[in-house]
Amino acid sequence: MSNPRSIIQKPVITEKATILREGNKYAFRVDPKANKVQIRQAIESIFDVKVESVRTIKVPSKPKRQGLYAGRRAGWKKAYVTLQAGDSIDIVENV
Repeated sequence: MSNPRSIIQKPVITEKATILREGNKYAFRVDPKANKVQIRQAIESIFDVKVESVRTIKVPSKPKRQGLYAGRRAGWKKAYVTLQAGDSIDIVENV
């Protein structure tokens, strides 16, 4: 995983993630195989900021059904990234 763009898939745009941005914390959907060091390096190279800490969580898959058919929504990995004071990332939200 040498390409930083393959590690960071997309930002998470939720109510909780928007509130966390006020505290200089950002949430991203990341590659499930990526570790904290790789996530830190990818964020620093893509957005040209300094990362203070990285916390990760595995979001479990959920059962879903469409009428007669039952299945599961895929699980994924999320990273909460805290930036150093003075740094910020401009995340454009499409409404």
